[in-house]
Amino acid sequence: MSADEAAELRQRNRALAEEVERLRAALVATGAATDPVTGALTGTPDAAADETAFGRAFWRAPARIAASLPDPDPARLDDSEFRHLADHLPILCWLARSDGYLFWYNRRWLDYCGTTQEAMAGWGWQTVHDPAELPRVTAVWAASIATGEPFEMVFPLRGADGVFRPFLTRIIPLRDASGRVVRWFGVNAEIGAQAQAEAALRGSEARLRRAQEAGGVGVFSVDIASDKVHATPNFFRLYGLPEVDRLPVDAVTGLVSPEDLGLIARQADRAAGRAARDVAYRIRRADTGAERWIARRGEFERDGEGRAVRFVGAVRDITDHKEAERRAEANERELRLVTDALPVLIAFIGRDYVYRFANAAYEDWFFRPASEIVGRDVRDLLTPANAEVRRASMARALAGETVLFETPWPHADGRHRDAEIRYLPRRDADGAVDGFHVFVQDITDRKRVEAALVSEVTQRTRERDRLWETTNDLMGTAGLDGFLKSVNPAWARMLGWTEAELLGRPFAHLIDPDDHAEAAATVGRLAAGETVTGFVDRILTRDGDRRIVMWTAVPEPGAGLFYVVGRDLTEQRRAEEQLLQAQKMEAIGQLTGGIAHDFNNLLTGIIGSLDLMQTRIRQGRSDAVERYARAATASANRAAALTHRLLAFARRQPLAPQPTAANPLITGMEDLLRRTLGERVQLALITAPDLWLTLCDPHQLENAVLNLAINARDAMPEGGRLVIETGNTHLDAVDARLQAGAKAGPYVSVSVSDTGTGMSPEVAARAFDPFFTTKPLGQGTGLGLSMIYGFAQQSEGHVRIDSGLGRGTTVTLHLPRHHGLASPESAASGLGALHRAARGDTVLVVEDEPVVRDLIVEVLTDLGYAALQAADARAGLDRLRAPGRIDLLISDVGLPGGLSGREMVEAARPHRPDLKVLFITGYAENATFGTGALEPGTRMITKPFSVEALAARVRAMIAGLD
Repeated sequence: MSADEAAELRQRNRALAEEVERLRAALVATGAATDPVTGALTGTPDAAADETAFGRAFWRAPARIAASLPDPDPARLDDSEFRHLADHLPILCWLARSDGYLFWYNRRWLDYCGTTQEAMAGWGWQTVHDPAELPRVTAVWAASIATGEPFEMVFPLRGADGVFRPFLTRIIPLRDASGRVVRWFGVNAEIGAQAQAEAALRGSEARLRRAQEAGGVGVFSVDIASDKVHATPNFFRLYGLPEVDRLPVDAVTGLVSPEDLGLIARQADRAAGRAARDVAYRIRRADTGAERWIARRGEFERDGEGRAVRFVGAVRDITDHKEAERRAEANERELRLVTDALPVLIAFIGRDYVYRFANAAYEDWFFRPASEIVGRDVRDLLTPANAEVRRASMARALAGETVLFETPWPHADGRHRDAEIRYLPRRDADGAVDGFHVFVQDITDRKRVEAALVSEVTQRTRERDRLWETTNDLMGTAGLDGFLKSVNPAWARMLGWTEAELLGRPFAHLIDPDDHAEAAATVGRLAAGETVTGFVDRILTRDGDRRIVMWTAVPEPGAGLFYVVGRDLTEQRRAEEQLLQAQKMEAIGQLTGGIAHDFNNLLTGIIGSLDLMQTRIRQGRSDAVERYARAATASANRAAALTHRLLAFARRQPLAPQPTAANPLITGMEDLLRRTLGERVQLALITAPDLWLTLCDPHQLENAVLNLAINARDAMPEGGRLVIETGNTHLDAVDARLQAGAKAGPYVSVSVSDTGTGMSPEVAARAFDPFFTTKPLGQGTGLGLSMIYGFAQQSEGHVRIDSGLGRGTTVTLHLPRHHGLASPESAASGLGALHRAARGDTVLVVEDEPVVRDLIVEVLTDLGYAALQAADARAGLDRLRAPGRIDLLISDVGLPGGLSGREMVEAARPHRPDLKVLFITGYAENATFGTGALEPGTRMITKPFSVEALAARVRAMIAGLD
């Protein structure tokens, strides 16, 4: 609804109210002229009724309107003057007895409801009320009847068209001379349009308020007389003030920064109607103390005599805008600083050919400061001849084209100077060119350098040609079609082929046939645009020899060509082989010394213990035999550990990988580690929660941790701290490239850190080398870290050293994560009672070493097995092909007779498909055994082994437990 329509509706309401007042006056006048005995209307008017707020639904208040009337006389309603007055009112009205019985309605009521006097008499009015509202209306009407109080309320009435419309209803009592209510007079005024107007007005105000808040605008008005502010909620939020109905102006101006107080009008100025219309100032928020910028716009409202009565306006926070302005000014200053510092003339020229910007370089090029350039027409600055020359170029720039040209531009003293001029169009937001930037650069030195470069290139070309002719490296070009395109003389000197022969046939004919596949793959890489370096193959000479050549090849994109340079490595490789052989011999000598020292110590313990055992047996004494046996066994086990180191280094150590939880394995070693390290070394175990499983040989992991701990102890002769820590880690592709042999992926890490002497970079670089040791000659084999390295490699992991002199050493094992479940506890612990053979169990032993074979057969016989034996694979295969019961085959892997143990088993499978096999070996020749990928029903045990371990494994396999 528009403002004009709302004003018209208000005017209609005022007319309606005036009409009601005239009706009241008429009723009073009618009563004064009527005889009270006959029942005519009479009474004295009360004070004028107070008008209540229009449209305030469900609200009622005493109207304080009453008239004294005699008892009602329905016959008197035929009075023509009252009928005429009531029937022509533009509102609905009616009369009721004192008990609320309605006995008369005006014509307007009957026409609106489409009913009759008879239908509406009494309580018939209830039929045109909204059933949902009727209980409320009835309750209010009953209360007024009981108390004699007037009421006012809004409720809907149904029209003749069946539509409910809202009506404002006022009901007043008419009293007799004694004050008794004798009648009720009611009027109903339709307020649908006014209700819609008020709703629309409230909606408009709400939308305006939301728009103000969304835009960060606060609206206020200052009453000049009281000097107090009335404002919207957002006004208070902007200043950080609590929201109140009225606020002294000083509470707001007190927040203004002292530097900006002069911008704010004082009370006397406001009273005189003087204040700036627009102003911006800083405040300190009342709640946080933060400094904010406020923009205020306002106007005075004046009375009829022109005096200021109110100052109204709006405020908004412009802190971000001010900050943007500050940054823009800083950027402009920085741009000016940068452009003035550049040795390049920079300017901007608009479409009107007027300079809008010019940097300090103009003083050097035009011999006047930039301040005299801006605002001038470019054609005034140039000479007429130059302006004519540049006109076409500037027109092209204004048409959107980038223009670049060179021209002489002498110095002020007449010295020659070459200038490069660039016109760069600038486009506005709509894409239209609004001018162009000018960049002028002194290229005199560049021209001089270019001339010098031409001379140098000529010289270099001659040098390259001399190099092409004289070098011993093979240089040339080749095509992806498989033919050489050019070759330097070194080809003929090295290979003996003429240039025509080299270019006339595919270059594959020059390559050793065994290298063809790799050479073809390299050409494929070149065809894909990849540069190839370090590719080595063998080239055939004319007399049939082979030369080892390392190539670098660079493709020429889009040309189908690649450039090649080859270096003859034949003599270098021969020298390297000789050096390697010498190093091998030196390493073998060092290994021999270390192993001899260790084995002499071990053999001394074994032989000495056995000698003492024999002596005690001859003496008939048995009290110390067991102690000597334990000593001999310990020395033998140490000898076995030494061979394991050798095998791990050679990567021939047979592993038994299984899902392994590193945390319990390492914590279970704590007592052993503490005894080994001694009291001077403090041990700390840090195990990561939720540590992943890894797939490895748990015994080799124990050995690796123990060896690292012993190395750390030896590096701390005065004592120190040793930390063993586990964790989950993930190596990405970048990390993997930094670790030799590493692959990206998830790993379980086991780190052993000490506070010892550390290693120099040179020692750390060789720590994993076989036979390398810093210990005195004969006191170590140099295989400790080599064994750990071999174990990590066999387990598809890797190992890393971080060390430095004086800062200790950290060795970290990275073992691949295993996504399966942990292995159940080994069943071996329950086999002790099952070592004895069941009746009839038969085992075939195939072993070429008589001592080992006899030992195994004797153990099996003692355990109750029927033991068969063979000395080689042929004899063993004959036994397997012959009829008879064989529950288990125990065979060495390496056997004489032309067949290995595995080949013997494969040959016997057709005759005994379900044969169970236990291989015994000193190391695993076949990598399949080392990874644990044995065939079903096949297991392996490594030498040396204990009698108990052999018996447990045999019984478990026969019983189907392993």
